[in-house]
Amino acid sequence: MADRASATPLLALDAVAFDTETTGLDPARARIVELGAVRLAAGRVNGNDCFHTLIDPREPIPPASTKIHGIDSARVAGAPEFALAWPKLAAFVGDVPLIGHTIDFDMAALAAETKRAGIEWRRPRTVDVRSLAEFVRPNLPGFSIEHLAAWLALEVEKRHSALGDALTTARIFAALVPHLRERGVRTLAEAEAVCRHRTEANSGMFGAPAEVAAERMLARIDSYPYRHRVADVMSKPPIFIAGGTKLSDAMSLLMEKRVSSVLVAPKGQPAGGPFRPEQSGILTERDVLRAVAKSGEAAFGQTAESLASFPLAAVPAEAFVYRAIGRMTRLKIRHLAAVDEAGFVVGAISARDLLRLRAGAVVSLGDEIDEAKDVHELGRAWSKLPAVARSLLAEDVDARTVAAVISRELGALTRRAAMLGEQRMKEAGEGAPPVPYAVLILGSGGRGESLLAMDQDNAIVFENGEPGGVEDRWFEKLGTHLADILHEIGVPYCKGGVMAKNAPWRGSAKVWRERVAEWIGRSNPQDLLSVDIFFDLRAVHGDGALAEKLWRDSIEMAKGQAAFLKLLAEAKGESVTPVGFFGIKTDEGRVDLKRGGLFGIVAAARVLALRYHVAERSTRARIEGVKSLHVGAERDLDSWIGAHGVIVQAILAQQLVDIAAGRPPSNTVELRRLSRAGQDELKESLRNLKHIDDTVRDLLTGR
Repeated sequence: MADRASATPLLALDAVAFDTETTGLDPARARIVELGAVRLAAGRVNGNDCFHTLIDPREPIPPASTKIHGIDSARVAGAPEFALAWPKLAAFVGDVPLIGHTIDFDMAALAAETKRAGIEWRRPRTVDVRSLAEFVRPNLPGFSIEHLAAWLALEVEKRHSALGDALTTARIFAALVPHLRERGVRTLAEAEAVCRHRTEANSGMFGAPAEVAAERMLARIDSYPYRHRVADVMSKPPIFIAGGTKLSDAMSLLMEKRVSSVLVAPKGQPAGGPFRPEQSGILTERDVLRAVAKSGEAAFGQTAESLASFPLAAVPAEAFVYRAIGRMTRLKIRHLAAVDEAGFVVGAISARDLLRLRAGAVVSLGDEIDEAKDVHELGRAWSKLPAVARSLLAEDVDARTVAAVISRELGALTRRAAMLGEQRMKEAGEGAPPVPYAVLILGSGGRGESLLAMDQDNAIVFENGEPGGVEDRWFEKLGTHLADILHEIGVPYCKGGVMAKNAPWRGSAKVWRERVAEWIGRSNPQDLLSVDIFFDLRAVHGDGALAEKLWRDSIEMAKGQAAFLKLLAEAKGESVTPVGFFGIKTDEGRVDLKRGGLFGIVAAARVLALRYHVAERSTRARIEGVKSLHVGAERDLDSWIGAHGVIVQAILAQQLVDIAAGRPPSNTVELRRLSRAGQDELKESLRNLKHIDDTVRDLLTGR
């Protein structure tokens, strides 16, 4: 039964979307006050097949919690206790998987409640939509239910009610399925694997002490709304118009100022001010569209006052952003006024503004790269990348996630450079591409682990053609343009020559398969230098299916080739961790964490993934995939994952410091920059890698 469920396609999954409302944020101490569940049958959301109940926790509900979900002690009076509600919920769920948003919190709360009630607890299979969304779209500005619903164009149902959030979560899951399929995640087991990769808490949460569980859950709360104030993101000064302004004039003003709303002065007063929100109104783009749809051309003669919404909803300018989000959600509106301490309107804020401060740099960077018309515009866009990385780290985004963002933008940069290269060739009379092709990025870019000290690792695969033939010569020229453009922008030529302009790194699909077969048949580790990064390939431009097939075929060809994998492991040389008896060894105060740690983890993960046929690209996903097969000591593999995160964090933070100081970024870290605790954590991580080569050798020969 478990095996059949594991292989069930997500689009045909029977499951239950589930949510709780509680008295607090510590799942070990908080009491459940509401349960909600909605059934998915064969992947389809059935909003009519649902379960809902209030729960009397038999203790006062804190006012702070009531402000969030609206449930107070009076409302739960007469509701059943958890022990009475549990059997009904268990019967509704049966043995199908549970789907939730940050579902580890709900599972921890259920575990604590069942323990209090003396009920045997067995955690069901779970899928977390937040983790899935982080996987398919890591550069979203946030991963709350509101953010995900907005991205997927879904309505939020009764936010902060258990049944409403369960229904919205179910719809989010259904909408994520095609995105997951594009990323190769099709079954329940694959979705569970993604969730394990994206969260440290998923499987070990319930054995942790209460304070650890609470810390883990709180760490998953998006910190942005709690760190910024409305004044940071509002538009100012506020744009007021007189109530008698014709709609046609108001529309012209919206277009001229490029805003989505204007404020309407109190009735009978000119657009001067200052005004209080309770006397004022707002006219939005949606109001304009509704008026035109209802009255046609006649709407243009209507007054702003007749179409605006009164009174104007407001929030203090000094309030934190989460207050504005909460008010918009409660009132189901997208615009607010911001008021000063005296209660006068000093600015306006929209849902778009709330995302701007955090998302702006990342979003504009992507847009500017995609739309760059020449090398100069492309270079200007690319120069924003360190600022983006710095802002994400400042928001406590995991360094590996930041590396994934960098990799995605490196891919976008390579794609745009290839397009500009094609344009140059057309202008030179070389014509269009002779056959379908794909530009590949290899190494850290393909794994989604790029940092800021990077060079080019790229290749080209084309549909057909022989070495030295017409097609090959065309792609040689394109590869040369690609390399030159990237180099000019600031991504230097690869010192090892891993670039599509060089013959070993381009070829037809047939040539590439012959090349892989030759690699596998070689017997000299020196002949395999740079070959390993080929298995990290990812298409960034052109025919992605052509590249994906090459990647999967290559993994299949390496399957069971013990001699080749042994040589591939030896080709990187012995790992030498920079830890001695007296601590971490440095050279002029710095330690090379790529050579002394990161390189060994990446290479070990890659070769073991090939050995055990784990079709993953990222280092963490590869290690987790091997671990899921119960190969080797789980403790060793977990220590590699932990060390990987610590090292990436240290390198990236140092690179940002070096860039700000005008130094070229590298993979060396100034040890004294780290706190004492940070140095101890790094030292322990490096010590955990001292026997990584021995472990790899053992796992290559055993199973």
